[in-house]
Amino acid sequence: MRKDFRADLHVHTVLSPCAEIEMLPPLIVREALDRGIQIIAVTDHNASANINAVQQAALGTELNVIPGMELQTREEVHVLCLFDTLEQVEALQREVDRLLPPMENDAGHFGVQLKVDAAGELLEQEPRLLLTSVDLSFSDAFRLVEDLAGLFIPAHVNRKAYSLLEVLGFVPQDTPVEALEISRHLKPGDVIVRYPQVKGYPLVQDGDVHRLDDFLGVNHFHIAAPTIAEMKLAFRAQEGRNMSILA
Repeated sequence: MRKDFRADLHVHTVLSPCAEIEMLPPLIVREALDRGIQIIAVTDHNASANINAVQQAALGTELNVIPGMELQTREEVHVLCLFDTLEQVEALQREVDRLLPPMENDAGHFGVQLKVDAAGELLEQEPRLLLTSVDLSFSDAFRLVEDLAGLFIPAHVNRKAYSLLEVLGFVPQDTPVEALEISRHLKPGDVIVRYPQVKGYPLVQDGDVHRLDDFLGVNHFHIAAPTIAEMKLAFRAQEGRNMSILA
């Protein structure tokens, strides 16, 4: 049996230095539920340590929390890397840790990077600078995520910074991505006119949530379950699954 799910696949926590201090697990869960959202993906910058806390905060609710990461590639392209399990994203994290430059975060300049528990209580600060590029090319990042059975979605492709179209100008043919993300500032109907490179690719539109007011939840999935395999079927419009952006 297939169901309808509203989703926002780009949500940051206080582990991302650019996120507001309100981006704590219980507040994230409550805000998503209040907005009628059933699926979120936690996608901190080059980091995954707060995913389990958000999942724990969502236990007993109707909110499904997908493990993810917003990876910054060598070319300074941001991509959403989404998975079914913590084990998968932790495998990606080990590679990111190995390839992340050994730079210390300047909390006064970039912002604090906080690891928290399900109640939002501070566990520790992340000392490494997360807002930087991992020594991994866009194509290699795609293959790594694919090898881990994940979903690789170039983020906010229409933005002027850290976006695939701004940096490369096109979607590489050796990376058959399932979908592209557009930012909240662009109407889906205007995408093809302004960015003909995206023609033929399914689109998602996320809030890139750095504060609670940023939630959108306009992605509508008609799928059997909130899994990576089901979302891929929806992007391909196969087996009765589909996905659309709500007006």
